[in-house]
Amino acid sequence: MLCDLRQPENGDGHESRADRRVAYEMTDRSRQWITAGLPPGALDALKETLSPSRLWSLLLEVLEARAAARAPAALAGQWDRDRFVAPALVDQRRMMDIDRDLLAAAALFQSIELSPVAPLGVCSLLGRASQNKVLSALRGTEVVADPTNVLALECARRLRRDPATVVRLATSHRCVRAQQVPKLPGFSAHFRMFCLGSAGVERQNHAFVVDAAAEHVLTMTSALDRLEAHGFAFPDRRVTVLAAPAKAEIGDRIAAAIGRPAVSRAVLEHPYYDGLRFQIAARSSEGIEIPLVDGGTFDWVATLTSNRRARFVAIAIGAEVVELLFRAGRAPGRDE
Repeated sequence: MLCDLRQPENGDGHESRADRRVAYEMTDRSRQWITAGLPPGALDALKETLSPSRLWSLLLEVLEARAAARAPAALAGQWDRDRFVAPALVDQRRMMDIDRDLLAAAALFQSIELSPVAPLGVCSLLGRASQNKVLSALRGTEVVADPTNVLALECARRLRRDPATVVRLATSHRCVRAQQVPKLPGFSAHFRMFCLGSAGVERQNHAFVVDAAAEHVLTMTSALDRLEAHGFAFPDRRVTVLAAPAKAEIGDRIAAAIGRPAVSRAVLEHPYYDGLRFQIAARSSEGIEIPLVDGGTFDWVATLTSNRRARFVAIAIGAEVVELLFRAGRAPGRDE
């Protein structure tokens, strides 16, 4: 799916806190020019000594002064060259139509509108991604880079209030990611994703995970069916359920519960997921097979609720990629 925030710089899909600390210290040493000229102890004070409220206030003071010193030409120049502020390549009305079909397919899920920002560290602590791949903001926040992490926060809050509940959430959100992306169609610094998240306490024989995973995949296949009725095409659709060896039997049950379309099985080697992953791939208008839908099980809600029996299942589709690469009748390599 688009640019993968979940893959850290070493490419293995997982970073422990110790790994991130070592990487941070190596980066810190290699970029000493940034701190050149600062008074002794100033960097340590900014990183560790100052309370969060004092640090945010200090940074706000700095940015207020920087903003006041800018000229209109600087705004125009940034608008021309900065990938973070450039408008999307898609027509807004078309994206709203796509969202309408996606939300209609997810009728069993409560749709929520997320804030543009999330708590600082929601991706690096839960998703184990480098904070450098996220657009960090002020007042202890960051711009949302992956809505599934944020849905986990909301699921955890609801489970803490009522441990017996089953939470089903859906959202469509424009994400911003700070890592470099390929200069290819469908890749950009900000893009729209549609996500589902389900959480609950595990039932006997892993019934919650099996049911939730199958529901997510079937909801997304239904969404693709709806989109195909409105000008899109997803030929050679292929569903794959990947499972770590210890969870192979659960993977088999999920595949059986999905039923149609035909489901293939594979071994999961990506440690970002909690043992289970599922994908829906299709061939784009350019003839390239793209894993358009990606989901899996995660330990985030269990961590947030301190309940080892809590389970979280999430899935997402690159809604913007649907418009850019899967519109029926679009000639390969042709931009509208």
